[in-house]
Amino acid sequence: MKTREIFAKTILTKTGIEGFDYCINPYVGCEHGCRYCYASFMKRFTGHQEPWGDFVDVKINAPQILRGQLKRAKPGTIIFGTVTDPYQPVEKHYRLTRGCLEALLGHQFPVNLLTRSPLCVRDIDLFKEFEDITVGLSITTDDEKIKKVFEPRCASIKARVETLKALHGEGIQTYAFIGPILPLNPEKLFKIIEGAVDEVLIDKLNYSNKVKAIYRREGLERYLEGDYFHYTAMALKEYFEKRGVAVSVLF
Repeated sequence: MKTREIFAKTILTKTGIEGFDYCINPYVGCEHGCRYCYASFMKRFTGHQEPWGDFVDVKINAPQILRGQLKRAKPGTIIFGTVTDPYQPVEKHYRLTRGCLEALLGHQFPVNLLTRSPLCVRDIDLFKEFEDITVGLSITTDDEKIKKVFEPRCASIKARVETLKALHGEGIQTYAFIGPILPLNPEKLFKIIEGAVDEVLIDKLNYSNKVKAIYRREGLERYLEGDYFHYTAMALKEYFEKRGVAVSVLF
């Protein structure tokens, strides 16, 4: 893993993502290196020669830059982690996400965090100080074998669900992001997540030819068919909504 410390000129960036005004990405690149990651397009702008997942640039001045920007920023909703994971392993040492959250506390902008890492429970003390904060975990399958194919460096499904339960148990607003929909059993995934979330978001994302090649290599082509995505999303939606959990299908 190539880690490089850099100085950012800006950290609070306007975003076109529906429902959000700003995004914060304390890192460039992501150690998780998920095989399907759409954010790999960032290499076009970073100049890195390493494969996506093998490098991380650390914006070591992120909290300081954010404090300055917040003095001039209009109030708005912030999402962490649009092209990186704010709680990837380097966060344990650099604590940039935590530093940014501390900077935001005095302004109380609504915050949304999305991660695949149990490390986020470290910051429950800060989460509780926000008036409006939501924390989500990406959970894309119920099958650990499938997870190992597409998300080999990420925490186990069990660890992610336990993280949601821990957050939910502390009164933190939580959600599961089932996206992209990998090969999965809707009923099994529902039973795994049930009781740990207030909301569920479902997306299929777009699969590049490189990712489709992995499906073919693993004999999973049937899970690329359009009917599979529709059926799975509708089944999950039905299961969760019967339990009073809000569900948004994003495709």
